[in-house]
Amino acid sequence: MPIKSRIRTIKHYPKEGVMFRDFTTLLQDPVGFRISIDELHNRYKDVKIDKVAGIESRGFIMGGALAYLLGVGFVPIRKQGKLPSETIGQDYELEYGTDRIEIHIDAINPGEKVLIVDDLIATGGTAEAAVKLIQEMKAEVVECCFVIDLPDIGGRARLEAMGQKVFAQCEFEGD
Repeated sequence: MPIKSRIRTIKHYPKEGVMFRDFTTLLQDPVGFRISIDELHNRYKDVKIDKVAGIESRGFIMGGALAYLLGVGFVPIRKQGKLPSETIGQDYELEYGTDRIEIHIDAINPGEKVLIVDDLIATGGTAEAAVKLIQEMKAEVVECCFVIDLPDIGGRARLEAMGQKVFAQCEFEGD
């Protein structure tokens, strides 16, 4: 069965009218999780990648497993104040306000090739901030990789407008 069939949809969560795509059902399915990671590994195994950067928090799960299989380092991109050493950060817009993600200043070296991984792309704000952080570190984003794309919300288009390559294992129309 395809990856998409292993992702649960919860209607009206976190608010009325939203169709929440629950990625945890994929994780708890040992066959589905393996298929997802193996598919990503097959996609990137022959691509020059120095680091996999996972966006908090579900990007840690997918990114960590993928980095392990690729034999490269894993870099966590976290919410503000969660990393213990010196960081750089990038603000991004939320529906009502802003938030900030950070990365350790020594996590990525200039010239390294970095794959960004997260579970889902919706508006693309967090992923855009991650791209900007990695570029600020003078590294190259190889691709932005997601399990789920919600194309009607526009995140993929937002990243592509920045010149980024985007890959998603499946799409869900609507929000």
